[in-house]
Amino acid sequence: VCCENAGTRGSLSGGGFSPPYTSAAGYSLGFWADRTPVHEAARRGEILQLQQLIESGACVNAVTYDSITPLHEASLRGQTQCVKLLLAAGAQVDARNIDGSTPLCDACASGSIECVKVLLSHGAKVNPPLYTASPLHEACMNGKSVSECVQLLIDVGANLEAHDCHFGTPLHVACAREHLDCAKLLLKAGANVNAAKLHETALHHAAKVKNVDLVEMLVEFGGNIYARDNRGKKPSDYTWSSSPTAKCFEYYESNNSQTLLRLCRPLLNTTALDDPKSHRITGWFGLEETLKVI
Repeated sequence: VCCENAGTRGSLSGGGFSPPYTSAAGYSLGFWADRTPVHEAARRGEILQLQQLIESGACVNAVTYDSITPLHEASLRGQTQCVKLLLAAGAQVDARNIDGSTPLCDACASGSIECVKVLLSHGAKVNPPLYTASPLHEACMNGKSVSECVQLLIDVGANLEAHDCHFGTPLHVACAREHLDCAKLLLKAGANVNAAKLHETALHHAAKVKNVDLVEMLVEFGGNIYARDNRGKKPSDYTWSSSPTAKCFEYYESNNSQTLLRLCRPLLNTTALDDPKSHRITGWFGLEETLKVI
């Protein structure tokens, strides 16, 4: 049978087309086929079966009609030992499926921190040249092991402002999914709190999901409560009258005074964008220490 499409596989990516993978010399690294026994063994975590197939000469870079490799299958299902076997046998670590997703994207979608570590140790690109969701987007979307995976990706240089035309930035995804800890990690690392997707900010997402804690955190990190989306609406326009979220926005809109910390955060984020390494030197913690002195 043919492999499931991206919608049923569980990752963010969807749509688009990419050709079969080719080497620098132009030769195919895999071959077009339906799901192979290698795909099945990798998906199910059948380590002995996979080992026997590899030893018998089975191709570890075989692709289904939608360019899914056995490494994609193993990564999406968190089969760490199968991932190790496939990589040792020459599986392409940054192979892209028809939606553009790499095995690292799928490992982040599965929430398997061990698979993520193995792929990174074998040279997987944390910022692959994708036109769709990045590994960091996938990690922010997933509800399992979110914080640990997100922190790992940040530590190895994930682009905090990677933009997907459907989902916006990783911060947009974290807020839409109400992953508060994940959003905090991104903000502390220097993510732009006012980054826009069709003029929609993370604060708009927080308002839509009616999460008061998320709203408060975004505002404290410099979120613009007056930002308007492509419908001309402010974040508060998406709240119900007299609801806790609405009262939260009313408080901020009526309180004209802002702390020096809140005023400094957007500037810090702009600096982090100009110099991607700057948030590792100063960042949120460095700003806090500076404010203690002054």
